[in-house]
Amino acid sequence: MSEPKPLPDFEAALAELESIVSQMENGQQSLEEAMKNFQRGMELSRLCEAGLKEAEQRVERLVAENGSYRVESLKPDDRSE
Repeated sequence: MSEPKPLPDFEAALAELESIVSQMENGQQSLEEAMKNFQRGMELSRLCEAGLKEAEQRVERLVAENGSYRVESLKPDDRSE
């Protein structure tokens, strides 16, 4: 059994995921290759989702107040859904 690939950072994960999607859309893979790519794609998708969630939690917004600005953390109930 092959060793799992290390988890990349968000940008690398997204680029790899886009490559996998392109390969799968091409339809020129064996079933075994397609299954491996699907599994890796799901791993990368979860990684990207976790990265976005973490970034969302770290988002700060500028709030205008008396001509000056201050940084205020984004609270979970401030999100528009």
